[in-house]
Amino acid sequence: MKDIAILLVDDEQAIVKLLETVLHKEGFLNIDKVGTAEEALLACERRSYDIIVLDVTLPNMSGIEACPFIRRLTDAPILFLSARTTDFDKLTGFAVGGDDYVTKPFNPLEIVARIKSLLRRSSKFISAVTPPANGLIDFGRFQIHEASAELRVGGIPVACPTLVFQLLLFLSKNPNRIFTKSELYERVWGDNSISDDNTIMVHIHRIRERIEPDPARPEYLVNVRGLGYKLVKKETAPHEH
Repeated sequence: MKDIAILLVDDEQAIVKLLETVLHKEGFLNIDKVGTAEEALLACERRSYDIIVLDVTLPNMSGIEACPFIRRLTDAPILFLSARTTDFDKLTGFAVGGDDYVTKPFNPLEIVARIKSLLRRSSKFISAVTPPANGLIDFGRFQIHEASAELRVGGIPVACPTLVFQLLLFLSKNPNRIFTKSELYERVWGDNSISDDNTIMVHIHRIRERIEPDPARPEYLVNVRGLGYKLVKKETAPHEH
């Protein structure tokens, strides 16, 4: 735990101090703290983090506005903190690159649990603690390298946030099999920390943006109406209908 680098981004010092205290008790000792989005960007330029806890309401630039810029610097899981509780706010957080979303007020132990859950699913963390997998999963147009937690499309590495990669990896290991949204929650998220069906749709869309020739007419990650989603592994993949 002491080697896990965490960045806390919040301008409320009481919240930062509370989270730091609880995280220290849980064995997370490598913690940086900043109070603005601009400072967060500078921090991410200076060093690598394993997870980022990002407040939505920050001075000058919000966490939502900053997230796409942070995503250009790191694929570390991003956990949003926010006083905003609507489904639209949560979906916006996921759409800009967040991996989880907790509303204020919160129990600090819940934040610790969410952090541990995200780390278990983190591509970097998994590749660091598990033996390298043999080979790769090849779909022709794209390849998933499990050992290095890397997606390549047309031979070119494509950045992939943690839960997007984990969802793609799960589907790629079960090609041509249909999964309902609830099954995907259970198998990929596991702890049911996200309960909105639209969240799966956001992650499906983010995968399609990366692997499909035309995301509006998916050939690989298709929807089987009334049943769920499947990742097609064929020489000629059918269009979604």
